[in-house]
Amino acid sequence: MIRLQRTGRVHEPTFRVVLTDSKNGPKSGKYLKNLGWYDTRIKNKVEQIDVEAVKEWMSKGAKLSLTLHNYLVGQKVIEGKKLNALPKKTPIKKEVSVEAAKTSEATPAPAEAPKATEPAPVIA
Repeated sequence: MIRLQRTGRVHEPTFRVVLTDSKNGPKSGKYLKNLGWYDTRIKNKVEQIDVEAVKEWMSKGAKLSLTLHNYLVGQKVIEGKKLNALPKKTPIKKEVSVEAAKTSEATPAPAEAPKATEPAPVIA
């Protein structure tokens, strides 16, 4: 897997582009090969990424992280659509309650016949 590994100080992020095993976490610090770096703080978005090495590893079966994929698509290094890296929260399903209300309105409850109340027997 090819992903970004955060380095730098607090509030001053820079990233390494690394080839790593997918089982290693992004904060583990373990990687197989350093493929470049990326600094987000500079206005020109300076990067020093070995694009040929990235393409070579992709041809061997390495997958890109969603963030790195979107970055490379934006830089027109690879072709494709940007992917949703941060999915939105799932909406609360109100359809079930709306459908239940419609079915209850469509089929009215049977009218209850007035109950005949008999007076209670008087015990003397």
